[in-house]
This record gives sequence, C-alpha cells and structure tokens, in this order.
Amino acid sequence: MDMPAPPLPVRVPLVTKPMGVWASLQASRRNLLSIIPELATRQPMVSGRTGKRWHMVMDPGAIRHILKDHLNDYPKSLVTKNLLKPAIGESLFIAEGAEWRWQRRASAPVFSFRNVRNLAPIMTAAASRSADRIASAGPRAINLFDEMVTATFDIISDVTFSGGDGFDRDGVHRAIDAYISDAGKISLFDILGLPDWLPRPGRLMSGSGLRDMKRVADEAIDRRRQAGTEGIPDLLDLLLSGEDPETKRHMSTAELRDNLLTFIVAGHETTALSLSWALYLCAFDQGIQDRARDEARAVLGDRPATGEDVDKLPLVRAILDEALRLYPPAAMVSRTAQAPDELCGREIRPGDTVILPIYALHRHKLLWEDPDAFRPERFTHPDKADRYAYLPFGDGPRICIGASFALQEAVIILATLLARFRFTPVAGREPEPVMILTLRPEGGVWLMAEDLAG
Repeated sequence: MDMPAPPLPVRVPLVTKPMGVWASLQASRRNLLSIIPELATRQPMVSGRTGKRWHMVMDPGAIRHILKDHLNDYPKSLVTKNLLKPAIGESLFIAEGAEWRWQRRASAPVFSFRNVRNLAPIMTAAASRSADRIASAGPRAINLFDEMVTATFDIISDVTFSGGDGFDRDGVHRAIDAYISDAGKISLFDILGLPDWLPRPGRLMSGSGLRDMKRVADEAIDRRRQAGTEGIPDLLDLLLSGEDPETKRHMSTAELRDNLLTFIVAGHETTALSLSWALYLCAFDQGIQDRARDEARAVLGDRPATGEDVDKLPLVRAILDEALRLYPPAAMVSRTAQAPDELCGREIRPGDTVILPIYALHRHKLLWEDPDAFRPERFTHPDKADRYAYLPFGDGPRICIGASFALQEAVIILATLLARFRFTPVAGREPEPVMILTLRPEGGVWLMAEDLAG
C-alpha cells in the first residue's frame, strides 16, 4: 500500500492556461508570481506576447549568458526602473553602464568582510532585543513577520545612521512601506511598455512621503559630512569616505542618499522576509527545528549569537539558504534585450522583455530533486545544484552587494531565536506567498513561541 506523500510548505499555484493582457494585469496586481505558467518549472524557456514579446528563462546556461557573459545586452527592464526610480533615483541598483561601474567600485569596499564583521555587534544587540520582545509578548500567537521587520529595520537604521540625531526612523519606515504597497503594483502602462514620462496612476499617491524621506536623509548626510566619524564607522561613514579607485570621484549628497535609501529598503525588507519564511519552515518541520536548536545551543549556550559564531552554525545557515530557495525575496526579475540574440535556440529581438522567474527556477523539476519540499540538507551536501539554478542574490557583476551583510545578520537573528524558543504553527493562519515588489507572507507569519529559557 502506497504511503501518502508528506505535506509540503505553502506555495503559489502557477497558471496552466495562457492569459491575455487584462487577465495578466489583474493577476499581477494581486500576485505577480501568479502569471508564471506551470510549464516554467518543466521547460528551459517559455515565450509569449502580452502587449509585447516576452521570454521566461530557466536554463542555467542561458541565465549565465544574460547576467554575466552579455550583461550589457540585457540591462534592467523599464518595468523595474519605472517601479523603483521614484524612490531610489539613479542608485547602484538602477544605474547602468559607466554610471553603475563607478558607483560599484566606490561602494564595494563598504561591504568588505572586515567592515561587515565590525557591524556584527549591532546585529547581536538587535537579535537580543527581538528575543526579549517575543518573550514579553507571553505565550500567545505572534506575527513573526512584523517582528522580523522591526528587528531588521533596527539594524539597518543603526548601521546606516548611527547616532541618528534628528533622523526620523519611523517616518522613513512608513514612507518605504507606503511606497512598496501603493506604488509597487504593476501598472498596465508598464506591461504595455509605454514611455516612462507618462504618469503611473498608482505611483502618484506616494510622492509626498518620498519627498519627505529624501529631505530627511539629505539633512542627515550633510550633518554627518560636517561632524565626521566617531567610533566604528557605519555605512554612511564608509560611503562618505569611499571613492572610485580609478577616477577618485566621491558621491554627491544626492548619490549618497539614493544609495543609502536603496540599502535601507533592500537591507531590511529582504532580510526580514528571509527570516520570516525560515521561521515558518522551522515551525512546519519540528524535527529540523529541533536539530537547529541543538546546534545553536551547543555554540551559544544561553547568549545571543555573534559574528564569530556565524561559521559554526551550518544547519542554521542551510535553513536560511533553503528558505531563500523556496521563497526568494526577489522572486522575479526582468531585463530588456538590446541586441539580436539567441537563447535556448530561440530568437531574441531588441526590445523583448526577458524575465528570470527565480521562483520557478528554484522549483524547477529538472534542476532540483523534490523541488517543493523543505530540505535544508541540500545546502550541507557537497553535490549542490548548478550555480545558476540558485540565485537569491542574483549573479554576475551585478550580484547583490550586500549579500554577506544580509546572511550574517540573518544567521545571528535566527540562531538567537531558535536557541531560546520553540516555534509551532497556529491552526488556520498559514501565510500566503504573494509578490508585488518582493515575495511577502500575506497575512503574516503567525506562530506560537514557547520560551525555553523561562
């Protein structure tokens, strides 16, 4: 008699029939991932037309071609730029060509191993505060997504504007959240590829909040420029002192502000999501949670995790890696082809939209064994998948500059929490994976947290 298959963690139901422009718009405004055809988890490439020609690419070799070997032929798409430019200007995330190269050269030393490790005590302190907040909430259901957003925003604001005199953290946080929720929704204008000088209706609502956020950041930068560095340099100090080694150029206040806001958005939202999904998965599989707790306690005892502990926690790190596989924060990225090309034997024309559906890539049946299952041991085993089958931080020259910062922060927080609490699911409160700008747990991650230190 066949045994029933074990349950799987939550996933997005992918479409099995073609969708027109209007249906695609309606679906994408609710959940961008819902427009991915199920075929994308079984084929190397899927093409179609929804207003304009598009191609979804899941073949690792073709993805390397796009992200690394022919980077200049595949810049970020107009959709991506239209969504993010009002908030983060011509920052490192959006800039192309020479403008991107000099900013990358000037910023790279900021995220060196030494600088990231020097910031670990801030992460440890935030992890400890998070554990205390969870414990003080009592033995009841807690929305761990909200808590992880609080913890990671504490960290990114501390390492970005340490001291923070006159810096309205709550105001910046509210402006970022409002922009993501109101302006991040895909516009029909974007899907049709209309020029970006045409105003996007959903993006007009957030203008005043963004202006206030930029003004506050500009003032904080100017104050720091005058006051100088005190103690261990934070991200703002490091960026202020950074220069392009080739041109000796330094960033202007506007360039600093756009990049700092990029780091604030990327540095708390994505890490909070990774931690939230990791905690959901640990509650989903109590056996893995118990093993990770044993590992964390053996290293930490009853103290919070530090930077020096990160490399001693391979299972905690593997849980995060697997959470990033199943629920990648940037679950879909797009590029616009600039030159005639061929991918997987298929013609690519200039102007075509080339989509990398990371969500489908990470669950591809030809690239991963049992792809929808939670199996962190994939990342502790030497025979890992193809390098370009796993892209939580992108790859090539434009790989996420803050990846090491995010992973250090996430390991410190997750290990600290798993060592102290047992997390269990709340009946009827499963999160729903929904992507607008990032892959969020719709409805929150509601878990019971039993304090084992009490």
